[in-house]
Amino acid sequence: MSLTQLVHSGVVQVPLQFGGDLIGLAVLFLVLALVAAVLGASGVAGMSMAIAKWLVIIFVVLAIVTFIL
Repeated sequence: MSLTQLVHSGVVQVPLQFGGDLIGLAVLFLVLALVAAVLGASGVAGMSMAIAKWLVIIFVVLAIVTFIL
């Protein structure tokens, strides 16, 4: 189910989880880091790479916790 609401028998069902945002943000920051590195902005590239790395780590930890529980 996507971000849209599903109406069934007059009851509005709203999803409890919205998946895909964390890994999407990590890819976005990775692309930003690569573009900044090509353009010579090493500070922005380093910070974007660090943010992408932490988002991937958080994603992996949450995925492992989800599969265990």
